[in-house]
Amino acid sequence: MKGMISQAQAEQLRDEFASAYGKGYCRAVETLRRDWDRMVTFYRFPKEHWAHIRTTNMVESPFASLRLRTDAAKRYKKVENATAVIWKMLLIAETRFRRLNAPEVMKKVYEGVEYKDGMTLARLLSKGARPIRQAARLSTRSPEAGSHRTLESTA
Repeated sequence: MKGMISQAQAEQLRDEFASAYGKGYCRAVETLRRDWDRMVTFYRFPKEHWAHIRTTNMVESPFASLRLRTDAAKRYKKVENATAVIWKMLLIAETRFRRLNAPEVMKKVYEGVEYKDGMTLARLLSKGARPIRQAARLSTRSPEAGSHRTLESTA
């Protein structure tokens, strides 16, 4: 997808927005910070699937034709009859659903392969990036005698 940025770049843009508009639009910035993890969830999936994840059209499209017939469904005396009509409409709409981009990658997603910025961690490591769950080594200076000790923590 053209113009896509990494999660780190998106976080930088978020911080710039917050510093520029934080005083005038404090509730908008607060909402942005509160919902940030949900907004950038797509970065943990294959880049080929981002277009599907970032849109609500896949939810809205099948129901567009149903909305036209909602009034008609209300006229049915039995709920089962209205349900049958709605179900049949969804089955017809399903034949026109857009296929998932890169369906062969879905197996990896199902198996739990981890993605960062749309690429598998293995692919990122081959490019020299640090893995998310790699142990981070923190060097601290002890106050007594200037000795060093190393702490290990998982990110």
